[in-house]
Amino acid sequence: MAEDDTQQTDPPEPARRRGRRARWRVVAARALGGTVALLLGLVLILSAVPVPATPYMIAERWRLGSLAHEWVALERVAPVMARAVVAAEDANFCLHWGFDMAAIRKAIDEGRGRGASTISQQTAKNVFLWQGRNWVRKALEAGLTPLIEALWTKRRILEVYLNVAEFGEGVFGVQAAARHHFGVDAANLSAVQAARLAAILPAPKDRDPARPTAFQRGRAAAILDGAGTIAADGRARCFEDAAG
Repeated sequence: MAEDDTQQTDPPEPARRRGRRARWRVVAARALGGTVALLLGLVLILSAVPVPATPYMIAERWRLGSLAHEWVALERVAPVMARAVVAAEDANFCLHWGFDMAAIRKAIDEGRGRGASTISQQTAKNVFLWQGRNWVRKALEAGLTPLIEALWTKRRILEVYLNVAEFGEGVFGVQAAARHHFGVDAANLSAVQAARLAAILPAPKDRDPARPTAFQRGRAAAILDGAGTIAADGRARCFEDAAG
């Protein structure tokens, strides 16, 4: 039998490029799947256990050398504090699924950069992402927010938010804030103290709740009114009900 002298040749260049692209697509799909699975696992775990730290807290600890933070269950936070924060940051917290579409449309119409971000969105950003404004972070935040809304109760979202929010340079969480600014535990905050803490949240490094300016006093008074309103009209029910 004559020897087959047919020689195998490499596939043409276009075929090799297609093969490389296919392999990269598989790698990218696996990486994306792994990232999604990791985030899902973290969200599930943090639905039940305290958040030990956030990326921003870690960065601030590195910058400052230390920081004040102590986790406290929502049961040990004065109810008026929870209502004040919701009144200040997201009055429709109990009514939306993570995004306040009416507030977003209003912010777009008025050309405002801030004002439409819900407590759910801020919690997603604070716990899992980084600070700053860019589209990559906003896209990740937009994906994480409905996941948190689906897997956490409203009460849990607010509990986490209160424990990771910044209330001054190196001061994180409502318990550390209450002790640092007023020398009391979060459970013993008065209505005025709670409103003054909530009033600094847009700019916690630049405002002092213990020495409020005239503007801060006016904002705190408006927050107190808002806290009373959401308590009266039922918009606080989702987090004041333990089953929330």
